[in-house]
Parts: sequence; structure tokens; C-alpha cells
Amino acid sequence: MSTATGTQAKVFTDRIGRIEVSATMAVTAEAAKLRAQGAKLVDFGAGEPHFATPRHIKDAAIEAINHNFTRYTTVSGIPEVRKAIVDRHACDFGSNYSPDEAVFTTGGKLAIFNAVQVLVDHGDEVILPVPYWVSYKDIIQYAGGKVVYLETDEAENFRITAEAVEKLITPRTKAIVLNSPSNPAGSVIAPADLEKIVKLAHERGIYLLLDECYVYLQYNGALVSGGSFTEAKEHVLILGSLSKTYAMTGWRAGYALGPKPIIAAMSKLQSQSTSSTAHFVQKAAIAALNSSQECVVEMRADYLKLRDQILAGLAQIPGITCTKPEGAFYVYPNVSAYLGKPGAKDTLELANRLLHEANVVTVPGEAFGTTQHIRLSYAVSHNDIDEGLKRMRDFFAKL
Repeated sequence: MSTATGTQAKVFTDRIGRIEVSATMAVTAEAAKLRAQGAKLVDFGAGEPHFATPRHIKDAAIEAINHNFTRYTTVSGIPEVRKAIVDRHACDFGSNYSPDEAVFTTGGKLAIFNAVQVLVDHGDEVILPVPYWVSYKDIIQYAGGKVVYLETDEAENFRITAEAVEKLITPRTKAIVLNSPSNPAGSVIAPADLEKIVKLAHERGIYLLLDECYVYLQYNGALVSGGSFTEAKEHVLILGSLSKTYAMTGWRAGYALGPKPIIAAMSKLQSQSTSSTAHFVQKAAIAALNSSQECVVEMRADYLKLRDQILAGLAQIPGITCTKPEGAFYVYPNVSAYLGKPGAKDTLELANRLLHEANVVTVPGEAFGTTQHIRLSYAVSHNDIDEGLKRMRDFFAKL
């Protein structure tokens, strides 16, 4: 319908035009279409543990449902779940948060989204290392913020240093977003580098948003969290998830730890969007956090074997190189040797051909801010890795 001046009425807001559909979700949707048509895919696409949620966590949810814990709760989560979050973090990392400095969210992504929405305003700059998880850029832009990219060196395993961060700081810098171990490259910020960045941000009055979704999936040395540096607590926000740690992706269980005013603002925003997370999910989260962590140890040990298996297989494909992930469950191989050819001008086309011709699901590097890589999740069975790599070898041999 036209306006009085004859021009087309505006339908959508500017902010929805600042974001794109999640690349990993788009890949998942396309893969689902092919499966429905009978394709036998090897799925290295979505970052989802191949393990089942541990039995004791499922039992806790079933018991909660049977006892009618199915009603609304306090928006920020019941006191028991917030206490479980801060106790687990204090036990593992030496942090000193209180339950009113915690909010339980519908997945880790919501924690990130809410944090950015309450901290970042129009024109604020947010420093973001490259490669980055697909949603960071869009979430920042949705809030009206300006993304300032911190380029990293593949030869140094995409290392992030305080010196590199400091060079990008301006009077408009409001926040820094870090993800360690990282998605997509599995890079881990060295403890010394992390401490320097935390202190730098604190001294400059800049908020440090630390996505610790994969914090328990570190392979080298002791586990490290930005929450360990308690003297800088005023400017640190820990954004976490139970999804990867406990194989609970579909449960949508996330959290944030941070200064009371920020947590209160995030809870206020959540009160007008999702409200509380399902009560029985909170009960399951308590069981996950308070029970033995042996299941986490076992899953991490298998991820390490899977990592070594997929790296060995990629090394057998001529022209492909890959950094060695120090955590998470992704590899980020450089496929530049195969780009620029007919039907493979970029990683978007290459990933599409891998999907339709080799029936192997991958994610193009453009989604993560680089142009020479594809991402593979090795949170799959050992047999799937063998089969998927065989298909990839055959595919690249013909390219």
C-alpha cells in the first residue's frame, strides 16, 4: 500500500537490516533439506556435542517435572540455580561472585545478546578479534554499535595480546568481546595475555565481555577464566553456557556473572523478552553444576582424541593447512589452495559444493570474518570423522 506521496511505506526497522541470518543456522537448515531428500550426510557443521546429556541431569529434570516444577520463576533464575553457578565458578576459577551477581538465561547466546544490548549504545565501539563467532558482529550492530576488528595472525595460532587490543582503543571504545577457547579456531588466550587484557580494560574503564562457552574444553594446562582476576571485577562480564560443557544444547541453559548493576539491567531486559527459563531446566542445571564433574572430564578426553584424529586426516589432503586447536571442538583449516577455481571462487561456493557433491557439511569462513578457511566441528563420532575426511579427500582430488 502506498503513502499519500506515492512512495512505498517502510515496513521493517533499520535495526533488523543491520543483521543477517546466522550462517551456522543457515547451513543446518540446508543440511536438513538434503536429509529429508534421503542424503546421507557427514555433519561437521553445527557446533553440537555428539554425546547425550548425562543421565543424572536428565533424571533431575524428570523429577522436577514430576514434582510440578513447571511454573514461572524469578526472571533471573531461582536462588538455587544462581548459587550453583557462582559456587561452580568459584570452585573452578577462584572467582567471588554472589547469587545476585548472576542471571540464568535461555541459552548462552541470550546472555551475550542481553549484555551487549544493555552496555552498547549507538556509536559505541566494540573491539572484536578475527576470526569471530558468527553472532557477535550482528549482535553488536543490532545494538547500534560499531565493530572494530582486531586482526590476528594465523601463523601465531590467531593469538590475541594486550598490545594489539590497546592499539585499537579510542575514546569511543565501550567494550571488548573475547571468546576463549574460541569458535571457530579453538584458540586459547594465554593466561598472561588474558590477565594483561583484563587489567588494561579495567584501567581504561572498558567493559570486557568474556564468552566462556568452551572454558571447560581447554586441552593444555590449567583452566583459565577472566573471572579469576577479582581486582578487575567491576569491568568484567562472564558469559557462560551449559550447552557444550554438559551436552545440553537443546535445553537452552546459559548464564552471566558480573557487577550487580549490569546483571540487574540484563534481568530487566529479560523480563520484557523471554522472562524466566523453564523451571525444570533450572533444576537440571543445578544437578549438572553441583554433581560430580567426571562426565565433563570424560567428554573432554574424547574431544582431544577426536581433535588429533581430524588433524591427522586433514594433513593428508594436499594443499590444506590447519592450526592446532587448544580447546573447544572445531578445526579451522586454510583452503586457499583450492579457491579461485571454477565453482570455488570463495569459501561460500566451496562449502556449498562440499555439501551437495560430497555430502559433507562445513561452514564457510566468511561467516567468521576470514576468506580462506572453512570450519569443521569434530564433535561427532570417530567413524564420522573417518568417513567425512575420506569424502573430502576424494572431493579435493577432483577439484
